[in-house]
Amino acid sequence: MKTHPELRFIIAIFSASNLVWHLQSAELAATNANMNVAAAIVPVIDGPEIWKDFSQPTDLRVKDLVRRLSLAEKVSQLNCDACAIPRLNIPAYSYRNECLHGVAAREGFTTVFPQAIGMAATWDPPLIQKEADTIATEARAIHNDYSAKHHGDSAVHMGLNFYTPNINIFRDPRWGRGQETYGEDPFLTAQTAVAFIQGLQGNDSNYFKTIAGAKHFAVHSGPEPERHHFNTMPSERDLYETYLPAFEATVREGHVDCVMGAYSALNGVPDCANPFLLTDLLRKQWGFNGFVVSDGGAIRDINKHHKYVPTAAAAAAVAVKAGCDMCSGGGPEYDSLIPAVQAGLISECEINTALSHSLEARFRLGMFDPPSLVPWSKIGMDQNNTLEHEALALKVAEESIVLLKNNGVLPLDRTKLKRIAVIGTNANSVPLLLGNYHGKPSRTTAILDGIKALAGNNIQVDYEPGCPLVLPEKGKPLDSSNWEKSIAAATAADVVIYVGGISSQLEGEELTKIHFDGFNGGDRTKIELPEGQTRFLKALQATGKLVIFVNCSGSAMAMPWAVKHLPAIVQAWYPGEQGGRAVAEILFGDVSPAGRLPVTFYGSTDDLPAFENYSMSNRTYRYFNGKPEFAFGHGLSYTKFDYIGVTLTGKTITPDDTLKLSFTVKNSGTRDGDEVAQVYFRHVHSAVPQPKLALCGFTRLHLSRGQSTQTSIYIPAKYLSCWDTSKKKYIVEPGEYQLLIGAASDDIRLKMQFNVTAAR
Repeated sequence: MKTHPELRFIIAIFSASNLVWHLQSAELAATNANMNVAAAIVPVIDGPEIWKDFSQPTDLRVKDLVRRLSLAEKVSQLNCDACAIPRLNIPAYSYRNECLHGVAAREGFTTVFPQAIGMAATWDPPLIQKEADTIATEARAIHNDYSAKHHGDSAVHMGLNFYTPNINIFRDPRWGRGQETYGEDPFLTAQTAVAFIQGLQGNDSNYFKTIAGAKHFAVHSGPEPERHHFNTMPSERDLYETYLPAFEATVREGHVDCVMGAYSALNGVPDCANPFLLTDLLRKQWGFNGFVVSDGGAIRDINKHHKYVPTAAAAAAVAVKAGCDMCSGGGPEYDSLIPAVQAGLISECEINTALSHSLEARFRLGMFDPPSLVPWSKIGMDQNNTLEHEALALKVAEESIVLLKNNGVLPLDRTKLKRIAVIGTNANSVPLLLGNYHGKPSRTTAILDGIKALAGNNIQVDYEPGCPLVLPEKGKPLDSSNWEKSIAAATAADVVIYVGGISSQLEGEELTKIHFDGFNGGDRTKIELPEGQTRFLKALQATGKLVIFVNCSGSAMAMPWAVKHLPAIVQAWYPGEQGGRAVAEILFGDVSPAGRLPVTFYGSTDDLPAFENYSMSNRTYRYFNGKPEFAFGHGLSYTKFDYIGVTLTGKTITPDDTLKLSFTVKNSGTRDGDEVAQVYFRHVHSAVPQPKLALCGFTRLHLSRGQSTQTSIYIPAKYLSCWDTSKKKYIVEPGEYQLLIGAASDDIRLKMQFNVTAAR
């Protein structure tokens, strides 16, 4: 058979190309093999094993261990799920764990506290520190138990390093992960975060109880569907006055040992490859001594989504060089550091620096020392998920609940009720209590169960699911039978308690399967109470019965009709395992409400700037020009508090001074209760635009009826600082200031004037 000349030419070219391809593949395989062999070479080290000597300083022990590892071993320890090193008897260890509001253990039960936004609503840092200490105790119990059963290893959600707290500023209520934060104010966020970190990390001078991780550094608050490629471009003053202060406080005051970089970019540079954030600010200016970890998959985003560098190896190299010490989740992106070293993209010395930062954490947790030296090593499972911890979860829930509106109908008088209709799917939902990033509670009290338990034997409690939280997707019919049964139950009752709002199944992290109107990928596109619920509330009110609305959400909710027409509204957040009992205690008056809003409740989505705009202009109580539905710091009580007799030490101070503000709060009502006294400041004639007012101090007080107490709040002048764009530093402007003392940002009771002069 003869072959056409042109075909013979094509075959020859193809064969030659195929041969070249095979030769290149063989050469590449040989190169890779040589690289792997080189990376696996273990250095020969003479002398004592200092890393095992617990009498030596930690930095020397870390340095000694690093120099004993091969390049491949070093790289294996830079992924959050660090491999075992059998030749040195170093067990595997996972740095990946979560404890946003309780340990999210992979196995077993843990105590689930209210979601973070509810923790912030307590305005009670000492309580939050106690909660965090309890969480750390449970974490140690779980880790000690697992490690004993698995020869020192840890697995995901079994280690002692936590990606918590989330201290991003909740600048826009549409962000679905805002529920994880401590609200919209930098000062409240910082105070709460520092307390939480100190509780987690403990007070031992040698060992951490656990390690906290402040996230997501630094300018990150949605939109969720765009987070892997989103570029934030805040103004310089917004960056330094809103987005950075809480992170700086966690480093300088909280001494946090871990910081997590964000997915997004800042001014065109991915956060996990940003030397300005991770080295210049964090280490050189703030004095951070811990380790930096990427968000899960964020290293891959550097080249794949941000297109900042062309290859995975370049992405890993640029991240480590910028100061990102460890890669978390999404696959072992840092494995490409080996070819990156061979290609000259990064030096082994730079890898040593990153490894030293992360390894030090394991030394500070006591993992290479005799258990007898580590004060937390004896914590056992008998200290996990205890009744005492359950009581603390109830306490935090009680303090978190905010009474938004009350025309005198609350608390409910049991002696005047025979029948209560509890309506709404949230009332009978355990997942509703938990929010996102939660553990598995062994004992829960849904809101319906709490109401039944506290109503007593003489009151009949009926339950109906009512309308769905959101209307069905297009083309799907609405089940009208539940609606009709619920209206009938309301008609037969003396009082109706409607438990509505939304849930963490609608707002949260990257909820890609949510397609309801008003929701997108975990975020909200509208901040209004879903339309179907407003229609349903109107139908309930039309029965002529008293309707009390319990709103559950992790964010601010616009509900103009309810605010105007309903006599009482309670904000319950996602209140944790005992949230149902706490809500019932508030409704029946067993506990007087004292939660305060850590966010502004706006009246409409139209009040907000574009979600993608990171400017703080017309955002949050500090800059909002409109009238809020409920103001930042708002929260009602069942008793009455008066503010009396304010004094201030010195009417003229320098930027280095500290103000001592004293005033008296009196419970002039008829019930015992808590009050949250709030102090704001205002620069009267600033040379640059300043917030309308800004929080600079607060305290939560418990007062019996008729009791008075004088309280003092210390306010360092640095709390009054603003960012000087020409000098590139914080300054306290000279001039006239006001201190505003009251029960909310829109409920100021006392004012004091003072002046700041130039530094001596």
